Amino acid sequence: MRLCTLSDPDYLPALDERFALRQPGHGLPDPLGHPPRILLLYGSLRERSFSRLAVEEAARLLRHFGAETRIFDPSDLPLPDQVAGDDHPAVRELRELAIWSEGQVWCSPERHGQITGVMKTQIDHLPLSMGAVRPTQGRTLAVMQVSGGSQSFNAVNTLRLLGRWMRMFTIPNQSSVPKAYQEFNEAGRMRPSPLYDRIVDVMEELVRFTVLLRPHAETLVDRYSERREAAGAKADPVTDKAAVSQAS
Repeated sequence: MRLCTLSDPDYLPALDERFALRQPGHGLPDPLGHPPRILLLYGSLRERSFSRLAVEEAARLLRHFGAETRIFDPSDLPLPDQVAGDDHPAVRELRELAIWSEGQVWCSPERHGQITGVMKTQIDHLPLSMGAVRPTQGRTLAVMQVSGGSQSFNAVNTLRLLGRWMRMFTIPNQSSVPKAYQEFNEAGRMRPSPLYDRIVDVMEELVRFTVLLRPHAETLVDRYSERREAAGAKADPVTDKAAVSQAS
């Protein structure tokens, strides 16, 4: 499987556990009961990828907060339309993971003021619908970015736009890590800092929103236009003519 192995999954040296809730969603209605299922995507194939390292820190925190996590490895993912019918094992696995998920984390480096091609390729391989299955609709989403220079929000702003387009519920909080090369030690672990604390905040919030919204995901994305389309309803020429007349 194309999943990243998380080293030291329970080791959180930068976290002050005196102030970290083990179950951020405790007290919220949760008829489903099982751990929130979170898919994490990152946007760089470098050996020392700071977006991957940030995602790994996020995954460790999510595990600490009681979630089940999976990190997709995009290293052999083809470009959209490169393979006829998207018939590629990496594409199939990404879509299966998206369907499995109840929430997602997207983290991209900022490159030329935008998200990377690797990040966009993953999102482009997730269709709004696959027959009756919707790989992204109704899922919660947390957005993050890492930068080589000063702090910016270009990438997270784009990820928010994409999340809305994919009909996901993007949580209010977000993380932007400037000069990321200064924030991780040689072992690839994030140093204690307000930037790390912000990632803790974002993951706590993601767990809460996921627990709160997942029982209602299908209801929240139910649409009149799609119900008509599914039923094969045709436009009424009389009604349409009246509507045009009123509009003019």
